[in-house]
Parts: sequence; C-alpha cells; structure tokens
Amino acid sequence: MNLLEIKNLKMDFGKNAEALRAIDDVSFTIGTGETVCLVGESGCGKTVTALSIARLVPTPPANYVGGEILLNGRDTLKMSVRELQQIRGGVVSYVFQDPGASLNPVFRIGNQIKESLKLHKPEKANDAEVIRLLKLVGIPAPESRIKNYPFEMSGGMQQRVMIAMALASEPKLLVADEPTTALDVTIQAQILDLLSELKQRLGMAILLITHNLGIVGDMADRVAVMYAGQIVELSPARELLRRPLHPYTRALMNSVPKLRGDADRLSAIPGNVPRIGNFPPGCRFAPRCPIARPECSEKIPELLEVEPGRFVRCPYAKELNIN
Repeated sequence: MNLLEIKNLKMDFGKNAEALRAIDDVSFTIGTGETVCLVGESGCGKTVTALSIARLVPTPPANYVGGEILLNGRDTLKMSVRELQQIRGGVVSYVFQDPGASLNPVFRIGNQIKESLKLHKPEKANDAEVIRLLKLVGIPAPESRIKNYPFEMSGGMQQRVMIAMALASEPKLLVADEPTTALDVTIQAQILDLLSELKQRLGMAILLITHNLGIVGDMADRVAVMYAGQIVELSPARELLRRPLHPYTRALMNSVPKLRGDADRLSAIPGNVPRIGNFPPGCRFAPRCPIARPECSEKIPELLEVEPGRFVRCPYAKELNIN
C-alpha cells in the first residue's frame, strides 16, 4: 500500500509571464515502511519536491499549477491550513541538513522537544518522554542533556536531537533532507545507521534526499534520480546500482570515489545543472550527455517503463546498451 503518491506535480515560481517552472511533471510513490532515495545534484529540485509534500514551500512565490500529492489517500494540495497543521509532524516529519540552523539557540533542547510534543502529543509533553526520545536516538546521559543548549552539543548530537523532535509525534513518513551533509564521515555513518534502525523499529517510511549515490545501497529500497526539475530514472535500488540506465545516473555513479583502482582524478560531469527558466529545449541533460543525438534537443522525452519496475527518461538508454 502506498503511503505517498505524487502524481504529475508541477510547480512554478512567479505567475503569468514571469512564471518559472521549478518542478515539472514529477511522479513517484513511497510505500508503507519503504525507504526511497531522491538523488541528484544541487539545484535539481529535490528539496522543493520534498517540502511540497506538506506544502512547506511558501505560496507565493511558489504556485502549484498541477498534479496531486496524496498522503494517506488525501490530496495535500487541497487541504485547509488547519488540516495541514495536523499532518505536519503528525503524519510527515522533516529532518534538515543543518541542525545548528534548525534548533533555536536560546532554548534548551528539552524544551524544544516538548514544544513538538505539545502540538501533536500533549499528554506526553513531559521530561520522561523527552528522555525516552533522546535514548531512542542514542544520546548518552539524556537526563542531563535535556538541560543543554544546542551550542553545548556537537553537530552529530544536534542532528540526533532533530531526529528525536521529528519522531516525537510518531510520523508515518520521515523526510531526511541531506541529514549528514555538515557532519564528518564517521558521524555520517552513525546517523544513517540510526535512521535504518529507527525505520525497522518504528515501521515508518523514509524519503532520503541526497546527492551521494554512495549511501544509497545501504539505505534505499527504491531510487528516484532527479535532474532539472524532472525524474529521469526510477528503479529498485539494487537494479539501479548494478545497471544504471539513464546517462545522468551513470555519470553520478562514476563520480563516486572508488576505494580500488589507480585513477588519478575523480570523474566529473561536464557543465552545470541549468537554472530555472533557462532549461534547454528537449532533453534537459542533452548538453552534458556523452551519448546525446541531434534529435535529443527537439522533444522532451517521456518517463517510460522499460523493464518491470524500472522507468527511464531516455529513449536510447537500452538501445545503446548502457550497463
């Protein structure tokens, strides 16, 4: 059963002649208890797509111009402000990439977690529940930590506090937006292990946003690869890592540092992600694609199912035997 269904989502920034299409016909699903990774370079639209689930993108400047976002079968694009307040935290919670910027520096972390509890679980807004949540996310000596201010904790500890706040309302979907970006490698691994453990223990679904395909294999059930506001490949994680079909996915995988081999330099994708309002005609990856043909610039390719459960936005992917 699908917990989340995003169908043909379109979002503009601005209106009328000044409207710029940021999200263009995005569709994917997340099943109950499933982990889906949304992958792509910075500027591809991953965060905007994720924030759209609970309509956290301000309107204006954003404008939802098409599609549906079905959360537990209800379209969030048609919800009232009161209904949105109930699902924000109650059904879907967010963990952002910079915990230092997300936590209020002048309040103790215990009080900040209580504030989250008061909104959705007021009967549990007490020290005992805060301590239980801190234990759940692996913070040592939680009885004393509840009195700490954010600046008294390391980046990894701050991120654990953010996860505790997100879990306070027992959400069905946890959106983790680059949760390890500002952390060192050892702490990154600990946070990812924690998310995997909590998923199994609590039975929640996870949408993990990342630009690093290197962490996908350990976390994801399925992967959605995003480029310039569009999904270009959607596939089970193991199949995608074993045999990527879209040229962009392959380029991302080649950019991951290898532990073996004698390569002198990292492989890089030439060029940059095009800016909103400056997308090239036809396939948006064509100017950077090593297999592009003249006709690639004539028409936007459709996202088609080329194998059971595998969708790709490139008519030449299988023909050219990308494997």
